[in-house]
Amino acid sequence: MSSRRLYILVRKDLESSYRAVQAGHAVAEWLLHDHAQTWRNSTLIYLGVKDENSLVRWSEKLDMRSLKWVGFKEPDIGNELTALAVECDGKMFRNLKLL
Repeated sequence: MSSRRLYILVRKDLESSYRAVQAGHAVAEWLLHDHAQTWRNSTLIYLGVKDENSLVRWSEKLDMRSLKWVGFKEPDIGNELTALAVECDGKMFRNLKLL
């Protein structure tokens, strides 16, 4: 199997420097959940979503497609979901813009 891309969805309602940190946390969570064997440190693609509600809706879409994903909840802002990571072909994200 060829390596796939790791998509990181990050909230655009966060400050830009904060977005970078949250994206990093999502990648770390992905690796902590032992998904590194398929991704193998290949391509990372960062995409922006409007806010936490949008991120939750994306997580539900991923669940409906039985795609494994991990999210990061930031303790400093009330454990809000700030980013998520998913390894896939990315076709479902074609309408999202790069972060």
